Amino acid sequence: MSRMHRHRMRGWVSCQRILQLTAAALFNGYAVGFRKGRIFTGGSKAICVPVLNCYSCPGALGACPIGALQTALGAKHHVPFYVLGMLMLFGVVLGRAVCGLLCPFGLVQDLLHKIPVPKRTVPRRLDRPARYLKYVVLAVLVILLPAFWVTDTGIVPPLFCKYLCPAGTLGGGFPLLLADPNLRKVAGVLFGWKTLVLAAILTASAFVHRPFCKYLCPLGAFYALFNRFSFFQMHLDQDKCVGCGTCEAACPMQVEVTRDIRSPECIRCGKCKTVCPTGAVSWGFSHPAGSKGTTEPDKP
Repeated sequence: MSRMHRHRMRGWVSCQRILQLTAAALFNGYAVGFRKGRIFTGGSKAICVPVLNCYSCPGALGACPIGALQTALGAKHHVPFYVLGMLMLFGVVLGRAVCGLLCPFGLVQDLLHKIPVPKRTVPRRLDRPARYLKYVVLAVLVILLPAFWVTDTGIVPPLFCKYLCPAGTLGGGFPLLLADPNLRKVAGVLFGWKTLVLAAILTASAFVHRPFCKYLCPLGAFYALFNRFSFFQMHLDQDKCVGCGTCEAACPMQVEVTRDIRSPECIRCGKCKTVCPTGAVSWGFSHPAGSKGTTEPDKP
């Protein structure tokens, strides 16, 4: 990568960090909650934010859409049209750009990947099937079990939040325990398990870029369903593309940019656009002339 492109990359990464930090601050703006260990209960808590952001986070001003979806399905009182409608709206407009530009837990993984340790790439034979795990988590833990599991109380707990979600443990569990000694006394085996899951994902993030986004996040799986036809798109101009592979080397999600730039795995982080030496990669809500979403370039 040339000096100019390294400079452009650093500039764009700075812009991306500002977007991510601004989103995290907006979604978690109840600062007093962190100091007092108190969950915000104002009217905005009835509104879902578009990212994985725990309802129990002391600073959270809105509800997590995955938690809200599970709760509505588990209560079995009504179909969660509002939550699904909100998720579909963001999916149709932005696709997985929500993951790349707005998600606080995505920011945590990005920052951890900057730790100077040897970076690893999961072998293709393992990576490909593992990418489907997030769809299994979405289908089984978030939708099917809450909707159809019958319990004595008639209410199914939010299973993903309770047993797996690392964002909830980091943003909700630890701040509340740190602020409330009574909670620390009753934290048991379940919290120990959640801490182990969080530690494994955070450790993996230093070596592998965004492992949670790639393999486990149900919200990423939902938005991925809209990636190919969302309004906000990545574009590749075949006439400009020289097939150098610089874009694919820079992609944190290992997308084959020159072949499938609208892949469900693309989080629209913009790194491929920034490093492209010919300006063949672009993004936006329009469709530039000569660009395609899925291509087989003629040039080597």
